[in-house]
Amino acid sequence: MPDALIMILPKLITLGFILAFGASVGSLVNVLVYRLPLGLDVVSPTSRCPKCNTKLTWRENIPIFGWIILGGKCRFCKDKISPEYPIVETIVAVLFGLLYAMCFMVNDNATLFGFAIKPEWALNGPAMTWPTLVILFVLMGSLVAMTIIDARTYTIPLVLTWVPAIVALIFHTGHAVWFEISRGSLSQVIPGYWNFTESNSRWFSAEGFLWSIPTSGLHGWRFIGIMIGAAIGLLIANLLLKFKVLARSFADYDQWLEKHNSALAESIEADPDSEDSQEPTHSDAQEWIMYPYARREMVRELAFLAPVAIFAFFGGWLAVTLVTNFAGSYTYNPVTGAMVPPINAPLWLVVFSGVLAGYLIGGGVVWGVRILGSVLFNKEAMGLGDVHMMAAVGACMGWIDSVLAFFLAAFVALGIAALGALGKGKLSRAMPYGPSLAIATLLVLFAKPVIEWGLGRIMGMDTPFNLP
Repeated sequence: MPDALIMILPKLITLGFILAFGASVGSLVNVLVYRLPLGLDVVSPTSRCPKCNTKLTWRENIPIFGWIILGGKCRFCKDKISPEYPIVETIVAVLFGLLYAMCFMVNDNATLFGFAIKPEWALNGPAMTWPTLVILFVLMGSLVAMTIIDARTYTIPLVLTWVPAIVALIFHTGHAVWFEISRGSLSQVIPGYWNFTESNSRWFSAEGFLWSIPTSGLHGWRFIGIMIGAAIGLLIANLLLKFKVLARSFADYDQWLEKHNSALAESIEADPDSEDSQEPTHSDAQEWIMYPYARREMVRELAFLAPVAIFAFFGGWLAVTLVTNFAGSYTYNPVTGAMVPPINAPLWLVVFSGVLAGYLIGGGVVWGVRILGSVLFNKEAMGLGDVHMMAAVGACMGWIDSVLAFFLAAFVALGIAALGALGKGKLSRAMPYGPSLAIATLLVLFAKPVIEWGLGRIMGMDTPFNLP
């Protein structure tokens, strides 16, 4: 056997496992897409044919190949099985395989059309960075499920946003805890290159950054306090909402819709030849756009966000005060021009606050656009599901990637709208934005060097704009 093949064989075997794992996750996505909008349990009952309700065996549940072997028909009642099932399983498998190949199969200095392929954190190898890979796998599977559900129902089940956010919080923070226990603290040698104080291990990051997601750095006590305070404020705001101290926005939508439909029916009865009687029935999404009190509801949402802002301010002040009182005063560094704290923050706390920052800033930017757009046009500009989606993206990939994906999604949406107009000849007033956000997130994940190059050009730089 050639030496080159011997060297690459373990990676090929791992890639095969990743592809099979991705197909299995795609099978789970199919279950979520079918059951979550119907409010069904995603665990039980076990998979059954939707036509004859016969319990399926393991042979029918083999991802991708099960559908091919069955010829696209149920083995029991011969009813057709939608090709969507193997298509979704294939898409997820390919996404998982591409991510693994991009991170751990290509050489460290490999390029494509002049752009680096491997992200900086992947230079540390799979043994040191597998938690990040798991986080991204969970995020991609969730994004595929959210895309399909939002395209069909104009809604995003919030559980699909909570799961990747919780996984990111546990795995990113746990990863940092493991580093500190097993290898000691990080000490920077040069920007982007670190030593561990208690081992010979090395750690690579984007130049000027520390982790696979943006963080405050080891000196960022104020930032850490702001993020923890904002998270506490968010919890308090949700408690105030639960106990009805704060009013939920759009709580009277169902009552308004009933009155609106009644008035529309009466007008049609009074004048059957009116234009309204000739128009097709509005979809739920189009009726939602017609709700006339969006500005009022944004006041309620601003009230919900008030505790977040208040506790964020208090948290930043408290963090600096505690460090100063217990460890000493900040000192001025004449080289960097920054105030240096008397002690460094522990790595786990830095990473923990970075995940919180991704969640809060990633979701907060979208929420800010939602509020501003709704106030300007008195129509709900974006759904809260979109806010939760980009908050989850921020927790997994960092706030910078989430913000990039959000603004890139506008161009993706224009492309989707153009394709839709070409295909149908008519553009709907209501379009789900979740698919555009998901596609933009994947573009940021797989084509970030291209985006960095583009940002550098926009800013008049000769080199790409460096992002973590």
